[in-house]
Amino acid sequence: MTPTTAHRWKHSLVTPEEALQTIEPGMKIFLGTGCAEPRTLIQAITASNARNLRDLDFIQLLSLGDALPKDQTSEHKYRLKTFFSGYVASDAIQQGRIDFIPTASSQVPLLVTAGIIDVDAALVQITPPDRRGFVSLGLSVDAARRAMERATLVIGEINYDIPYTMGDTFAHISNFDLLVESDQPPHYFPRWPVPDVYRKLAENVASMVEDGSCIAFSFGPVFEALVEPLSRKRDLSVHSIIMTDALMEVIKSGAVTNRNKRFFRNKSVVSYAQGTKELYRWLDRNPLVEFQGIDTVMDPRIMSMNEKYTKILPARRVDLSGIVALQVGRQNVTLDPGEVHSVFMGAALSPGGRTIFALPSRNYHNKPNIILSAKDYPNQFTNQESLDLIITEYGVASMRGRTQRERALALIDIAHPDDRWNLVQQAKAANILYQDQMYLTESGHCYPDDIAHQHTFKNGLTVWFRAIKPSDEDDMRKLFYRFSDKAVYYRYFAPLKAMPHQQMQEYVNIDYINIMSIVGIILEAGAEHIIAEARYANLQDSSYADVAFVVDEKYIGVGIAKYMLDLLINTAKKRGIRGFTADVLTVNKPMLKVFESSRYPMHAIVKSGVYEVTIPFIDELEGKKTSAG
Repeated sequence: MTPTTAHRWKHSLVTPEEALQTIEPGMKIFLGTGCAEPRTLIQAITASNARNLRDLDFIQLLSLGDALPKDQTSEHKYRLKTFFSGYVASDAIQQGRIDFIPTASSQVPLLVTAGIIDVDAALVQITPPDRRGFVSLGLSVDAARRAMERATLVIGEINYDIPYTMGDTFAHISNFDLLVESDQPPHYFPRWPVPDVYRKLAENVASMVEDGSCIAFSFGPVFEALVEPLSRKRDLSVHSIIMTDALMEVIKSGAVTNRNKRFFRNKSVVSYAQGTKELYRWLDRNPLVEFQGIDTVMDPRIMSMNEKYTKILPARRVDLSGIVALQVGRQNVTLDPGEVHSVFMGAALSPGGRTIFALPSRNYHNKPNIILSAKDYPNQFTNQESLDLIITEYGVASMRGRTQRERALALIDIAHPDDRWNLVQQAKAANILYQDQMYLTESGHCYPDDIAHQHTFKNGLTVWFRAIKPSDEDDMRKLFYRFSDKAVYYRYFAPLKAMPHQQMQEYVNIDYINIMSIVGIILEAGAEHIIAEARYANLQDSSYADVAFVVDEKYIGVGIAKYMLDLLINTAKKRGIRGFTADVLTVNKPMLKVFESSRYPMHAIVKSGVYEVTIPFIDELEGKKTSAG
């Protein structure tokens, strides 16, 4: 079509059957991807008995179904080749009905340009032309532009229901040899229901997404549940392979500003859109969303240009060694090991970058998702060296820099409480854990996850606080060995020189009823480090509890001990404790000042060089009533 006839494009429309007459046997045909499938043309090919429609190769990054061979007759017409093994294509690949090309998606446009992936024709879905004759590629850019440049035949399927998206989506109708009108709606995707377990899971995931992070989304219940907690964040950015309804809501909440991006500043960058009519309407001529080719969106170097690049990935199973089985079938829309590898590279190169695998502790059939081995599951991500965070509704397991034993303990800590005992026994039998590894069966159900939160002190130090876990054994040992002899003596009233495994594992395995312990954690280079611990132990035949603190000497004076005392008091009061007692050496003036700073009155007497401290939890109103009585 020539530019001079662009304004008369409606007179240039042909029927799908007329357009297909230009296809020759043996052609290699690029198809628009995902929700941008040219459905009318594909269905016309499937229904036609024309002799020229034989031995065709369809090339599509991701198929949502129309291009899949429905029967043997279809296979005589064409063979589908795809670069993505998920969604409905997974069964067809296993049955040998379509061909899978294992390639990182970011490399596909380059392979097309170089002719390694040969393209004779391109069938793409487009918007109606504007008054200047320009169309938009709408819901998918991926490698479409490169395919159009390479093809000798380009057919545009005009769909009036797709959005006119912004970015690298524009083409003039003079770039098309033929135009047809679609009689099929684009693919729509209803929103996923959100079971309650996913809401708690999402809160834990969101706790690891810092303000100012650049996020990447996918599709499914995890991301639907993330809308609310991420909407409370500030100055987020978006660099994501896909735009969904859930991500749209996060953007509309005001949490996304894109002001901290170095690449496509002030824009949310995606390559696909997939969702409801509402999403497509919102995307229409929306200048805040930039559609770019998949070679741009999935290039690890470009991802890394955004600080705190945080990719959230749904998982199906995770085993104790750190092998992750990704979703399969209809639950896997945009995720395969190649994509995960690219994302991990981008996050690793990004300052403050994080990668998060998120999954409920049990599946819909109430079977464990944290297991001993995932070697028999398909669609595996086995790059254990790159693992960062694995999160369930029961907490966060940090994998960076940890031994296999430490990883196993951390994963057991976030498994379903009813599965942990079996996992400990299985891990012992597999020589992953020490043979004398302790586990208190009741502790899993008693773990106080309501304590978990973060606090930023006046000097700018941000500390995470949560109840201690069995997997903290090694970090607590490291904290012990950072103390000076004086600090050890102040805490333990004895000149301890060692804290062996047996002694420390007894220390970190508590029941959270008679003993409570809270740790303070900082992140350095993406790894967790315990810098403080505060605990109380119920006194026998008393409503009081004995309390003690340790703080890394590097962080003394920040206010951590005072903050943790207040945190312990709040925790103790909820559990019916009426006061604290403590023994403080008379030479330990800093600790005495911490107790003096309590919002409750401190009483102390000296015996044999030790202050015997008592802090009764008497509220002001209660105290007045007692005095009046």
